[in-house]
Amino acid sequence: MKGRMDAVRSLVVGWVVLAVLAAAQDIAVVDPVTIGLSADVLGRIEPLVTAEIAAGRLPGGVVCIGRHGAIGWLAAIGDRQVPPAVEPMPVDTIFDLASLTTPVATAPAVMQLVEDGKLRLSDTVASHFPAFAAKGKDKITVRDLLVHASGLIADNPLADYLDGPTKAIERIMELEPLAPPGERFIYSDVNFILLGELVARLSGTPLAERVRERICRPLGMADTGYLPAADLRARIAPTEPRDGAMLRGEVHDPRAWKLGGAAGHAGLFGTAPDLARYSSALLAGLRADRPAADAILSPRALAEMTRSWRVPGGAFRGLGWDKRSGFSSNRSDLYTDAAFGHGGFTGTSLWIDPRLDLFVIFLSSRLHPDGKGTVNPLASRIGSLAVAAIRAPAPVAEPPRQVLTGLDVLERDGFRQLAGRKVGLITNHTGRSRAGRTTPEVLKNAPGMELVALFSPEHGFAGALDQSDVPDARDPATGLPVRSLYGKTRRPTAEMLADLDTLVYDIQDIGCRF
Repeated sequence: MKGRMDAVRSLVVGWVVLAVLAAAQDIAVVDPVTIGLSADVLGRIEPLVTAEIAAGRLPGGVVCIGRHGAIGWLAAIGDRQVPPAVEPMPVDTIFDLASLTTPVATAPAVMQLVEDGKLRLSDTVASHFPAFAAKGKDKITVRDLLVHASGLIADNPLADYLDGPTKAIERIMELEPLAPPGERFIYSDVNFILLGELVARLSGTPLAERVRERICRPLGMADTGYLPAADLRARIAPTEPRDGAMLRGEVHDPRAWKLGGAAGHAGLFGTAPDLARYSSALLAGLRADRPAADAILSPRALAEMTRSWRVPGGAFRGLGWDKRSGFSSNRSDLYTDAAFGHGGFTGTSLWIDPRLDLFVIFLSSRLHPDGKGTVNPLASRIGSLAVAAIRAPAPVAEPPRQVLTGLDVLERDGFRQLAGRKVGLITNHTGRSRAGRTTPEVLKNAPGMELVALFSPEHGFAGALDQSDVPDARDPATGLPVRSLYGKTRRPTAEMLADLDTLVYDIQDIGCRF
């Protein structure tokens, strides 16, 4: 234990030294006071991490906290390697980022395809991979994959990957979903393996090369990428043994390893300063003040990628990002609702809060040396200290909120929820989309479903009648019959419902929308 504790000596506190270390990453390291952070509060992080190291939960880690385009706290604590020889942890240690691959590499690569006009989030996966339609997967969309609402299994058997990458992807195409799309939230590596394949297919470039050229290189992330070169091995934090040898520079995730080391769900390696560069770029992009030539995505695409998407079970996800879900145990209790982040199985965590103009990076190799460490609670507490350290409010405007009614959600999702249905609609003049189109007009022209009948409530279809007996009518815009539910009957009869599969209700009341 004494040797372990003696190794907790890598905390870097000299701002001049920090600036030199970070210069290669082209992001300034400054006195925290200059960016509105309390050095005294941030100083509580080191003993917090030290205690977890002493408890055997990790060998060491790197903490990086920043605001306003600069790093205010960069510290390496503990050891990078324990056996066979102790190596202290430098701040430029390269880590296996594990599932941080999904928001840092794959999701922005997908959004770039959207911006390039090669993909729509509402596209079905089968429209790009026809074989994927097998066994009821024909309605799964790209968005479903990004928010983990596809219904696909979390991980298919490792045996499916033993015959090489081509055969592994063929077996994914043959998987049977556990649930229809949109009905269950299942965090699935399979989703992002597919998205990585989609990026390669539509860009005509292998995923590793695409990420290097379109994300890492433009942002100056020199130490981040797939398949790290042999000359970087000495800087890489080892994880745990595989086949009798300690993994160092080879991806820990077994499926990513069998896929050649570069996959949509895992395989990315990187440093804390590089992730600070990435985080600062996203924060600046969300403020729409970064030069276009230096941005990886437009402000609008960034906003769409990082906003809250409600998924089944009451959780919220971004496109590739976590927001609030069962996987948010590394999220600080003090982040705002605008925060987005992710964790990685190897002991990595990144959270970005646009409303606070704050990023918090914690990288460790918690699996070293025996695969038994745990760091998610620690990452959450570090985030809380970072928020508590804020002494000056961020000059960031409250982001605009996009409110979608049920009709807007149907339109966004391509009316998938009503696919193959014969629909009756209960509505009046208040039923309209964000674009101002009436609900009957929207549903009448919706693909994959049939609007059969309309039903009117009190005051009639146009909301203009003040009488106790509202007659049936016909909608001149759609030509459909309007059956009154405030006339001879106050509820639909069996005859009215005979030709219908589904009733849709869309009426505003006093300040409400049902």
